Amino acid sequence: MTRIAGMAGNRGRNLLNIADRAPGGAELAVVLTNNDDAPVLEAAAERGIPTAVVPLEDEMSRKEHEEAVNEALADYEYDLVCLDGYMRILSDTFLEAQPTTLNVHPSLLPSFPGMDAWGDALESGVSVTGCTVHVVTDATDDEGNVIEEEVDAGPIVTQEPIPIYEGDDEETLTERVLYEGEFRAYPRAVKWFAEDAVEVDLEKGEVTVDADAADAPDAEGLPARRLTSSDRLDTLRYGENPHQDAAVYADYTCDEASVVHAEQLNEGAKALSYNNYNDADGALNLIKEFDEPAAAVIKHTNPAGCATADSLAEAYERALSTDPMSAFGGIVSLNRKCDAETAELIVDSFKEVVVAPGYADEALEVLCEKQNLRVLDVGELGESTERFTEKPIVGGRLVQERDLQAISVDDLEVVTEREPTEAELETMVFAWRTLKHVKSNGILFARGTETVGIGMGQVSRVDAVRLAAMKADEHAEGKDAEGAVMASDAFFPFPDGIEEAAKAGIEAVVQPGGSVNDEDVIEAADEHGIAMVFTGQRSFRHD
Repeated sequence: MTRIAGMAGNRGRNLLNIADRAPGGAELAVVLTNNDDAPVLEAAAERGIPTAVVPLEDEMSRKEHEEAVNEALADYEYDLVCLDGYMRILSDTFLEAQPTTLNVHPSLLPSFPGMDAWGDALESGVSVTGCTVHVVTDATDDEGNVIEEEVDAGPIVTQEPIPIYEGDDEETLTERVLYEGEFRAYPRAVKWFAEDAVEVDLEKGEVTVDADAADAPDAEGLPARRLTSSDRLDTLRYGENPHQDAAVYADYTCDEASVVHAEQLNEGAKALSYNNYNDADGALNLIKEFDEPAAAVIKHTNPAGCATADSLAEAYERALSTDPMSAFGGIVSLNRKCDAETAELIVDSFKEVVVAPGYADEALEVLCEKQNLRVLDVGELGESTERFTEKPIVGGRLVQERDLQAISVDDLEVVTEREPTEAELETMVFAWRTLKHVKSNGILFARGTETVGIGMGQVSRVDAVRLAAMKADEHAEGKDAEGAVMASDAFFPFPDGIEEAAKAGIEAVVQPGGSVNDEDVIEAADEHGIAMVFTGQRSFRHD
């Protein structure tokens, strides 16, 4: 366990934050100050942390005071020294007698190294400042005089950028640098030292952090830190619900077609809402799966229907017919330039948003007749260039690679006595690509290259099968589950899902496989003459 000797001159808020968070299991062995009245003494005592005071007496030289500090610290065992507003320049009298000593400075060194880093940053007019955790090095001459240009010049361990906004003053900027910058950077640095991931070479003036390497072999390409910067594009009427404030932020380095950067062509329509953005993003990502003319209708980020066909209008008709009742007030996405025929079909029932890579003039005229239909032109779809997706959670965020798997017929392993037909195999591929965009637990029924029924977001897989069957039998127009293919985003833990599928008329199944009960599930499929294949990969979607 790494133990820290903390040295503060006043409140010691960084030290207390480190004590509370214990990064890497580190703990404070002692807090020392040169100020009898420093509030950190009481705060440390409340946490059970030993304290020490070494006042700076009149006529006491720098060397004499540092020797007294060394003597006071000699009673404690520790591996690292952390300064926090200590307000004393340290010399080799202290530094050579102690382990590595860290300090945090409220700017992105080497910019603004002085005592008034916040004011200097504001006065300079820069738009970004931040904080720097660095190794403390001697900044004095042989007589103990301070060499100003060597203050805060030790090798840098880590930094954290903080934006400066129009109208900021020293108070607002200082607070943001502390709570959003230093409270991130200092514990990070301590954690690295606690994990023995840092090498300090004072002769070269270098710090090497294995945990911060861009090509760390165990990181799978996921960066050690994510520093994201985006600009507020617009404030929204509200969030998911009227009592929640919301805004949309734009990343202008993103080259991939997106609803954030889409042009809104119906000038009279309302601005997009939080839910519109979320649903439209899901709709766009779904139709990017297909090379053939494709259309989808999305409701609450789930597909209500999806299809590919020889023409865009036909694809839209087939997608809509899966569940026209649920499609009311939904989002339409197309992977081709919208033509007039498709536009006429879209406006035949209420929709919130249309997303497409362009619109014919005649189509735009038809769509814009609907006053509040938002018409988004995302431009050329192109390639999927964004590698990661992320989901903020309380206290952090989850980051993962996007699910860009694209199976082919050759990837499917037949596990039943009956082999699927060529048509069923093609339907399985279509169904799997669509199912990736259905909330888990997800079940999708399809025939040809169109959906028939979709069961989404269930806590029981067998209930998802029942829901898909109900949707196919009661909501779909001109089609049903009889003879359809069923896709499941994860394995069937028991045969009951197959039993329900057989009742609905399913004749072929595509699923990942991998259950301890796979043999029982396969046996149930064989008993009903159902062909089944395994993909060998799951396709959960939980957000």
